[in-house]
Amino acid sequence: MNSTTLDHLVIGCADLARGSAWLERFLSVRLSDVGSHVLMGTHNRLLSLGPQHYLELIAIDPAASQTRNTPFMPRWFGLDTPDVQERIAQKPRLLGWVARTDNIDALAEKTGGILGGVQPMERGDFKWRITIPDDGYAVEAGLIPTLIQWDLPLHPCQRLPDQQCRFEWMEAAHPNPAKIRYLLSEMGLENALTLTPTPPYSGMTMCAYIRTPGGVKTLMS
Repeated sequence: MNSTTLDHLVIGCADLARGSAWLERFLSVRLSDVGSHVLMGTHNRLLSLGPQHYLELIAIDPAASQTRNTPFMPRWFGLDTPDVQERIAQKPRLLGWVARTDNIDALAEKTGGILGGVQPMERGDFKWRITIPDDGYAVEAGLIPTLIQWDLPLHPCQRLPDQQCRFEWMEAAHPNPAKIRYLLSEMGLENALTLTPTPPYSGMTMCAYIRTPGGVKTLMS
């Protein structure tokens, strides 16, 4: 039987070094060493949010653009798009979340293809498959998660030190919350996101609450 759950939060930044400095001050933690996604031309740093969840800080890798062609498709989480680049220009922003599943192909088909194609990825000992929309945008501004299936027992949480940070909950505002609830229910994630309605054409917002040794911190889109 298929099961889905939160895997990690995705925080975007314009520059990984500056974004790391901001996030480490904000959460009073130390992020992991830098990792690279060669196929997507991005790099990241991670933070454990407990034994099952983690946080990913991600940015376009300027070194990749100097040594290779552009990625084979638009970068994930909308990092190539002007609106996302404008949002993350000043400080890191919550771009969305990733849900872990044990049957990514079936779920991608069940949701009618809106999540995009399933792409194989690997880095070092890690191998996974992940959904990426053709245009690179996170679905519904990140309220609908990207799907991931880890194809080896090894998971990033097993390599990350516990810094006593824990995921608490997420909430979002959307002009049509019934649409979001339906899509989440199709993915088995009915209770993953607390939703409130906003006026038509008013946009979408999202925030995640992280418990840290210094108290609960809010990461916003």
